[in-house]
Amino acid sequence: MTGFPTYSLDGKVAIVTGASSGIGAAIARAMSEAGAKVVLVGRDEERLHRFAETCAERHVIAVDLVAGDAPEKIVSGTLSAFGAIDSIVHSAGIFWPKPLAEAPLEDFDMQWRVNVRAPYALTQAALPHLRRDSSIIFVSSIAGLVAFPNSAAYCATKGAVEQLTKALAVELSPQGIRVNAIAPGNIRTPMNEELLKSKEYEQMYLDGTPYGRVGVVEDIAPLAVFLASDAARYIHGESILVDGGWAAQ
Repeated sequence: MTGFPTYSLDGKVAIVTGASSGIGAAIARAMSEAGAKVVLVGRDEERLHRFAETCAERHVIAVDLVAGDAPEKIVSGTLSAFGAIDSIVHSAGIFWPKPLAEAPLEDFDMQWRVNVRAPYALTQAALPHLRRDSSIIFVSSIAGLVAFPNSAAYCATKGAVEQLTKALAVELSPQGIRVNAIAPGNIRTPMNEELLKSKEYEQMYLDGTPYGRVGVVEDIAPLAVFLASDAARYIHGESILVDGGWAAQ
C-alpha cells in the first residue's frame, strides 16, 4: 500500500478547450484514459463528436470561446452533464505569425481574445464551482519565455498567460485551487503544420532543439494528467517547459 498521492483522475471532471485537434485532443484523450470524465470544448461540432469516440465518459460543447456567452455555456453544460468541475485545461489558442510592419492590429486583438481573454473569462465563470484540490492548467508556450521573430503578438499573449498563471496561483491557492501552466516548445500540431511543410523551417526547429526532434502532442498530454492529479497537490504557480531543451541553451 503506497502512501503517495495517485496520478489517477478517477471520479474527476475535466474541461478541455481546443479539444478537437492537436494538443487539446491529446490531453483530453490522456485524461480520459486516466479515468476522468472529459468535457470537450471547441468550435467544430462535427470534429468534436468524431474525436469524442476516442474518450470513455465525455460530453461535447461546441462553442466559439470568444463569444460573450461561451463561459456560461461551458460551465452550465459541464454541471448539467457531470455535476462538478475538477479541472480546466485552457488549450485553445491561435498563432498568426507576421512581421510587425505587416501585422494588422485586428490580428493582435483576436490572438489576445482567444489566447488570454477567453481562458480568463472561463476561469472566472467556473470559479464558484471549483472545489478544493481542483486544478486550472493553462497551455502557454515557449514563446511566452523566449522571443521569436515575426511573432510579437503571439509572444505577447503567451507572456500574459505566464503572468496570469502566477497571479491566479497566488490568489487562488489559499482556496486550495492549483493554477499552473504547460509551456510547449516546437510541437507538430495543425496550428503549425503549414510552416513545418517548409524543410528550411523544420530544420530551424531541429537545429534549435538539443534533443534533436520536433515534439509531438503525446509529449505534452501526460504532464496535463499529472498536474490535474493529486500527485501535483503542492505545485502552484509553475510553468513547466516541454521543449526538448530549447530554452536551456
